[in-house]
Amino acid sequence: MNVEEMRRAVAERAASLVDPGMTVGLGTGRTAALVVRAIAARTLAITGVATSEATAKLAGELGIPLATLDTVRRLDLCIDGADEFDPRLDLIKGLGGALLREKLVAQAAARLVIIVDEEKRVTRLGERSPLPVEVVPFGWTHTRDRLTALGVIPSLRVRDNQPVLTDGGNLLLDCRLALSIDARLLGAEIKALTGVVDHGLFLGMADTVLVGTPSGVEELRRDR
Repeated sequence: MNVEEMRRAVAERAASLVDPGMTVGLGTGRTAALVVRAIAARTLAITGVATSEATAKLAGELGIPLATLDTVRRLDLCIDGADEFDPRLDLIKGLGGALLREKLVAQAAARLVIIVDEEKRVTRLGERSPLPVEVVPFGWTHTRDRLTALGVIPSLRVRDNQPVLTDGGNLLLDCRLALSIDARLLGAEIKALTGVVDHGLFLGMADTVLVGTPSGVEELRRDR
């Protein structure tokens, strides 16, 4: 299978985990969009909670009823993509620009299922992907400098020569990580910085990672 076929395969597998009556977190990104389409094709009576405005728009076009996170007590399942995953099933997410809402929805779910193709597999987080950090616009250069002091290399995400804004109106700093990092320590240090909203380290959160490979879908489960 090519990469697109791998993505479709994991999307179909993930959609098969959805049962009627569930409240499901709907992720953001190319592969997550395939899941939304696969769920809609099954015409199940579910309620979705979107992790971004783009996903909400797609779900609405496909006829999936939506609720806001504030109106549900608990989600049965959240399905989302990732930019990297390591052998512990820890993740970097956020290159799609929705890391804060993705993390809020994932934390409210009884089970987090991650869907990726095999090129997202790494031996250590930050091996290929930068770590997105969402920061408030006010004084963002000072926040950038505080991040630099932690040993990362941040750069402002821009598109068409303009800073990229998240759905929450914040900026994104994409941070290159050192070869040897303690992800848990770094995550706590970043989150403690004034001006930081959240970061794209999703540690100890994924229950299952579905990996699209040339020979089919590989299912990895976290050891509890």
